[in-house]
Amino acid sequence: MAAMEEGRALWAPTPAQRSYLKRALTQPGGKLPLFDDDGQAIEPRIIRACLAQGWATPWFNNPLKPDWLVCRITDMGRQVVA
Repeated sequence: MAAMEEGRALWAPTPAQRSYLKRALTQPGGKLPLFDDDGQAIEPRIIRACLAQGWATPWFNNPLKPDWLVCRITDMGRQVVA
């Protein structure tokens, strides 16, 4: 089931996306993790899907690791995991 907001389909997050977003709730500024609990990099497709849905937003570019997607959770992201 999809809802519409500003012309964008909004889907319920997958378990992996929900886990990723929930970890930001306790971080300063709502920073989303780059690595999971086992130290493995978060799959870029999970991050990109959250960005596409408006649940995450890019925070800043890392000049040392330009391929890393450093993001923070949005208000909409907080709502979907609440």
